[in-house]
Amino acid sequence: MCMKEIDWANLPFGYMKTDYNVRIYYRNGQWGELEVSSDEYIPIHMAATCLHYGQEAFEGLKAFRGKDGKVRIFRLEENAARLQSTCRGILMPELSTERFREAALKVVKLNERFIPPYESGASLYLRPLLIGTGAQVGVRPATEYLFVIFATPVGPYFKTGFAATPYVITRKYDRAAPLGTGTFKVGGNYAASLRASKEAHDGGYSAEFYLDAKEKKYMDECGAANFFGIKNNTYVTPLSSSILPSITNKSLIQLAEDMGMKVERRPIPEEELATFEEAGACGTAAVISPIQRIDDPENNRSYVIAKDGKPGPVCTKLYHKLRAIQYGDEPDVHNWVTIVD
Repeated sequence: MCMKEIDWANLPFGYMKTDYNVRIYYRNGQWGELEVSSDEYIPIHMAATCLHYGQEAFEGLKAFRGKDGKVRIFRLEENAARLQSTCRGILMPELSTERFREAALKVVKLNERFIPPYESGASLYLRPLLIGTGAQVGVRPATEYLFVIFATPVGPYFKTGFAATPYVITRKYDRAAPLGTGTFKVGGNYAASLRASKEAHDGGYSAEFYLDAKEKKYMDECGAANFFGIKNNTYVTPLSSSILPSITNKSLIQLAEDMGMKVERRPIPEEELATFEEAGACGTAAVISPIQRIDDPENNRSYVIAKDGKPGPVCTKLYHKLRAIQYGDEPDVHNWVTIVD
């Protein structure tokens, strides 16, 4: 592909073929050597456990090109740790942080020509994937696995970029059950969100919000993002046994504390939405998506948060602060970035 053909400033958030991906196979009780492939396809047995019993985990992280020309990967170790947690949750062999790091650095270097330029608003998205490949008919863990990381340049997750948009509460569906797989990054959680997500998009919303599956009283999360609210100089985010621990949310919590804000992790009853001065959905893909309002159509309620329809000052400050660290424009005092040599 000729790089001049890529319109970096108008990239969608989607898949684009790049030069290489990297792979590590797990066989005979151990991980093998790192392999480089230019093949976009994976040969897989029809009885593989990932296809039948959901032994599948994935991650998402980004690499950024800075003004200084250096390439930075954001919070690589946190993604490795979350993948390891998912592996423990669905009985897959854990890949060490060192091997995860080796693979991530390798795939970035091999696809360096696809890293978008500084100030294009785009980044190189890395998708680590771990699947059970062993043939198995009974419901048991596989004996063989494949770890892959591929890379693709992406633009903003939401076409509107950093703008306040409406969300909608769904009561008809649950994303994940308490003490289920909600805290793990497995594909099944996202499959469970597709129907509600389509209905939300069809209704003109950015995404759907779920309430807790047990009582339907407390804010849970979007299909693909954590929730946070701002009031009284406090950053409030849900505490739940069914929410994926967002690395972006964890980073924003630290930045909020750095800014002198209080932080509360606790159940957030739906009616508390009326008291927030600002709110957002956060994740690797969008960083922060400020919330204009959250509708609860089944109860004929609407919580307008951004009264002027614009992102609030705290969301704006947090968003620009985090991105400045990712691009190397501000000091990385918490050692969050890995510079690709």
